[in-house]
Formats: sequence, C-alpha cells, structure tokens
Amino acid sequence: MTWSIVARDPDTGHFGIAVASRFFAVGAAVPHMRGRIGAIATQAFVSPLYGTDGIALLSEGHSPDDIIAILTGRDDGAQQRQMHLIDAEGRNAAFTGAKCIDWAGHLVDDNVSVAGNMLTGPEVIAESLRVYKETSGAPLAERLLAAMDTGEAAGGDKRGRQSAALKIYRDQDYAWLDIRADDHTDPLGELRRLYAVAQERFLHVAETMPTRDNPHGLTDRRLIDEKITALEAARIAEGRPSPSFATPLKPT
Repeated sequence: MTWSIVARDPDTGHFGIAVASRFFAVGAAVPHMRGRIGAIATQAFVSPLYGTDGIALLSEGHSPDDIIAILTGRDDGAQQRQMHLIDAEGRNAAFTGAKCIDWAGHLVDDNVSVAGNMLTGPEVIAESLRVYKETSGAPLAERLLAAMDTGEAAGGDKRGRQSAALKIYRDQDYAWLDIRADDHTDPLGELRRLYAVAQERFLHVAETMPTRDNPHGLTDRRLIDEKITALEAARIAEGRPSPSFATPLKPT
C-alpha cells in the first residue's frame, strides 16, 4: 500500500523518512525515528512493533540485519510485511515478505533505502532512488521530496493517492520537521506546501529549541522575532504570496 525512502545524511547524521500511499494517514504508521539512533519504515500489512521495537533494538546496538531477523523471526505474519531501516553508523537493511502484494520490492544503497508494495512497478523505487542520489548536496528534506515526486511520476501506488508524510530527526528525541497530508487528492503536493509554510516561521523557531547539548535553547525571543519579521518583509516586498492558510495575525 506504500512506498517510502529512509535516509541518513552522512555529513550531519540526521535521519529522514518520506512516504506516500493510497491509504489514510500513512504517516501515523510507517515512520519511526530517534536522533543519534536510527530510522525505520514499517509498511505493507503494517506492524507498528517493527518500528517501536526496532528503534529499541537499535538503541541497544543491534545491527539492522539482526533486527530484521529478530522481528520477522517472531512474527507469523512476516511474509505480508515490509520494512527498511538505517542506524547511526549508516548501516542499513531491508526486508520484503514473499506475500506482499505486487509489485513489491526494495533497493538498498549507501545511507539510503527505498521500498514499496502495491506499486505500478519497480520503476517507482528505482526512480525515487536515482533522484535522491542525484540531488546530493541539497537539504535532506528537499532530496526526500524530490525522490517521492519522481516515484509518483513513475506510477506510484497502483491504487492511486491519498496520504503522504515527511519526517526528519536531527540529534534529538523529538522531530525537527514532521508534516503530514492524511487525506488529500495530491498529498505530495500538499507536503510541498506545508514544507514552504514551515520555512516561513516554524523551522526558524525549531533552531531555537532546547537540545541535549544546550538545554536552554535560545532564551532571547527578540532575535528570532527579528529574523522572521525580516523574512516576512522581504517576501511581501517581492510580491510573493504566503503558502499558508492561517488567518491574519491579530494585534496583541
């Protein structure tokens, strides 16, 4: 019901997952991550335990290959499931059960894997991987979105479109970016809009949040407020409309 890409930026250690499906709220079930630990996508006849227990096993130091063996070995339904994952060292692995609905399969490359089932054909994941690799040097979020857009153009989920999600973790236990289109005629297009909205204010605020290394975060709100105000003024001066659906700010 799904195809997804799981990636690690080797320069920063950040993790990202993008996923799309003709299924409601795919972002609620497929992506699982933890900063400095790893990222897992669990899909097909999805088992959330592959995500939750897989992250726990990664945190204990198990390799991706071992985790697949552990999780599928205890599961009578494993042949209907699919998963792929990567750890903090860049080791990755993937599994596609023999009973996943065609077309189903996966590709594993350096610091990235792509997997899907119920697809129009293998070109969906092949094209997604190609574009991800070709956009090296771009921000991780943009590489993941470009990969998914190309996979959709190659056929995507053979049943159609409904939901998509993009999640990125840096080095914390909370997401740096977590956006979802749960029920939409163009879910990947909606992710693009949400990512553009996030760049107006949210991602700048995210840079100020407390971290393990700096539990205080940025304590002077004026600095971030001034930056956001300047960006907003530049957008207006250039005549660019905001992609946000938010109501105008009310005076406080």
